[in-house]
Amino acid sequence: MNAVEIESAVSDLAAQPFDAAEFPYAFLAAFGNKETTLKRLRTGNNNASDVPSGVLLRNNIHIAVCDAGTVGSMLHTLRDSTATTKAKAKFILATDGQTLEAEELISGETIACAFQDLPNHFGFLLPLAGISTIKEIKDNPIDVRATGRLNKLYVELLRENPDWAKEERRSDMNHFMARLVFCLFAEDTDIFNGKGLFTQTVDQMSANDGSNTHEVLSQIFRAMNIKVAERANADPRLPNWANGFPYVNGGLFSGSTEVPRFTRMARTYLMHAGALSWREINPDIFGSMIQAVADDDERGALGMHYTSVPNILKVLNPLFLDDLRAALADAGDNERKLLNLRKRMARIRVFDPACGSGNFLVIAYKQMREIEAEINRRRDERHLRSEIPLTNFRGIELRDFPAQIARLALIIAEFQCDVLYRGQKDALAEFLPLDAQNWIVCGNALRLDWLSICPPTGTGVKVVGDDLFNTPLDQAEIDFENEGGETYICGNPPYLGQSEMTEQEKDDLSVVFAGTDIQWKVLDYVLGWFWKAAEMCLLHSTRCAFVSTNSICQGQQVSAFWESALGKGLRIDFARTSFKWKNLAKNNAGVTVVVIGLSTQPGECKLYEEDAEGGLLERRVGVIGPYLVPNTTTIVQKVSAPLNGLLPMDYGSKPADGGGLVIKLSDYLAISDKGVNRFIKKYLGSDEYIDGKSRYCLWISTEQLSEAMEFAFIKDRVELVRSFRSQSKKEKTKQQASTAHAFAEIRHGRDSGSRIPLIIPIHTSENRDYLPVGALEQGAVVSNAAFGLYDAPLWNMAIIASHLHLVWIGTVCGKIKTDFRYSNTLGWNTFPVPLLTEQNKADLIRCAEDILLAREAHFPATIADLYDPETMPDNLRHAHERNDEVLERIYIGRRFKNDTERLEKLFELYTKMTAADKAKPAAKATRGRKKNV
Repeated sequence: MNAVEIESAVSDLAAQPFDAAEFPYAFLAAFGNKETTLKRLRTGNNNASDVPSGVLLRNNIHIAVCDAGTVGSMLHTLRDSTATTKAKAKFILATDGQTLEAEELISGETIACAFQDLPNHFGFLLPLAGISTIKEIKDNPIDVRATGRLNKLYVELLRENPDWAKEERRSDMNHFMARLVFCLFAEDTDIFNGKGLFTQTVDQMSANDGSNTHEVLSQIFRAMNIKVAERANADPRLPNWANGFPYVNGGLFSGSTEVPRFTRMARTYLMHAGALSWREINPDIFGSMIQAVADDDERGALGMHYTSVPNILKVLNPLFLDDLRAALADAGDNERKLLNLRKRMARIRVFDPACGSGNFLVIAYKQMREIEAEINRRRDERHLRSEIPLTNFRGIELRDFPAQIARLALIIAEFQCDVLYRGQKDALAEFLPLDAQNWIVCGNALRLDWLSICPPTGTGVKVVGDDLFNTPLDQAEIDFENEGGETYICGNPPYLGQSEMTEQEKDDLSVVFAGTDIQWKVLDYVLGWFWKAAEMCLLHSTRCAFVSTNSICQGQQVSAFWESALGKGLRIDFARTSFKWKNLAKNNAGVTVVVIGLSTQPGECKLYEEDAEGGLLERRVGVIGPYLVPNTTTIVQKVSAPLNGLLPMDYGSKPADGGGLVIKLSDYLAISDKGVNRFIKKYLGSDEYIDGKSRYCLWISTEQLSEAMEFAFIKDRVELVRSFRSQSKKEKTKQQASTAHAFAEIRHGRDSGSRIPLIIPIHTSENRDYLPVGALEQGAVVSNAAFGLYDAPLWNMAIIASHLHLVWIGTVCGKIKTDFRYSNTLGWNTFPVPLLTEQNKADLIRCAEDILLAREAHFPATIADLYDPETMPDNLRHAHERNDEVLERIYIGRRFKNDTERLEKLFELYTKMTAADKAKPAAKATRGRKKNV
């Protein structure tokens, strides 16, 4: 269940007659617990409560229904309960059907309310459904509730009006919903004359069965498009009851006022939406959530899509808001400086070319209004009209409905700021009619000319695009009120890797990078926005900052994109290293993102990162490189042989066998003649090693061939290989049909009997804290689905298993989807290792042995089990931490403070290592470095 579905279920529960015996189970059902779970609790099998009438769900909540007037004492009993502690309950809740109290045990936060008022506090309890939330929603869930009401209405209207669901009418439906949102907000904020005017008029003038609701709404909308002085001559005549609505227009009520037909249920949903307090709506939160209503693919995630204000400010603060606040502090009470700052802000243009429902623009506007209000307070001009034009906040959005909501959200934000800083009277006096038009452009941002939509200088605007069919040529061109000053580009463009892109999206990138030498086919979609923003930064004194998945600063994308992007005078002037960007999805772990700011302006660079306690560290550095490592712009290049003196790493052996040499477990267990086992070895790739799966392979030397072929099991399989290879289109594979008993590519010698290989999975989950390298049993064969390190001393395992090495791999090799992607040429061969003493090697061998022993203690647990970060055994984690300490002390004499410091040191050593390699005399180049053995 998503947040909107939970709110609906909680509202239904609170509206029903209170049933003391059934309430705990109905409450748990409302938060998404399955019937099987509830059944076990009812029978008492899983109910560990030690409180009379209590119901305890482990790792969740302890609930008790009590006698009237004893809610407070019952909550105290639940808090003191040993069962609450033992079951690790997150919440406790007590109710008598009249009042309700609950407490979040970790934070100590509580709620107390009338039972019927529970829906207004459901956000406090969302963690029970595995949904992380934010303070604004926890304290006041109006945005989720409003989204839920309108979603029910939207779905019901489309069911009744299927033609409105078609592509050609969807924009009409979206425009209708935007009009509704405005009306519901306006009637609760005195924009309309009298509280509840819209809902009451619909209720009074429309039939209960909804049959004429569309006609009533159409007349209301038509009234708001006709000036009051012209209504007497309106044709057709406006009904008297519609004259109570003000003239609004501003494009919101212009054009067709056709309304979809309502059913009885649709009318009920509209009335329910009107019963909410829309005065308290947060335009940035509500806008983000409501955009999913009109998207068939996103409706299942309704209420989840919200970017919190703190996350948005991670982009906006270092981009320009911190500078404005610093200027305010510097101005003090100096009226001239304050006036200059206010004039400066009036000329600032904020542009989000992937604006969605406008939350970045709304937050930027509200933050700037807050600064302006402080200026006016210090100058004793509190009631002065804002000089910050709403049309200075420009956006591009691909989809029609979010674009309309973005514009509406900014209008609502402007009114709320006027009420907050100037008072209700002044805000109302200047709010209507709406005079701002369509400054949010609906179109494909990667096909439009950004300079034509948000030019850094001048006041004129003309929308220009390179795609006749997708360019919004019919949209109004809205000029800026003031001559351009500073322009800031910001936003959260779509995260899509190459494998996730549609053909249309790939074509977008091909257009963006046409005429460049950039290999766009390896790039994430978001880099199209970075490139277009970079072009604006290079042409004008523009600054930009985007949120992106951290993959654009890892692996091959660094050399493919950043080498060109940063080679023309552009620089990364601030960045925030990897952190989790979450929404309200259930059990949402969040996507790992970075924030990158670009400009051509000189000065110190700022690098932001989190410390071990989650606090924010700001570092002033000379330069930030494309890996977001300070004070280096080095880009790691793949090499065919180790630069570090380590032994070479290679893929495992490749069978090219058509299924003849590789033996499945079921086939292995079915072997009747045990003499065959002399020619069979364990065969492991990444999956077998990590998940504990068993596979085997035939391993036959030329000397053993005649003996081995006496076994029918082996003979049949060798013939299968011979047939498969002889039919291959590759000449080399055809030639290998003559040696069908052997693997096509053997990478550790034909006699593997004395080999003890280290196996390194090619892919491993980003959730793991360490790379799960392992030492296999003697003679085991590594498949070509993993890397192998052969005849290497065990201290090599200690290096690969370290957090230090994982940080290097994650940075220079990158990821595929969300998995670390290991590379021998880019990761192992380039990994900087200082010269190791014999004592260093002995210490690292001991660390590797301790890791292996810790794993062995939990046999038969698989590597996947052992390296699950939530359940990793303490002794194994301690063994890895000891390994990290030993290795890191070899590098700098102490533990590194954080990953940024780790990368700084590694890049410093890498730069020295590559410089030394280049300086080697050509005649001695083939001799290589002395092996670190």
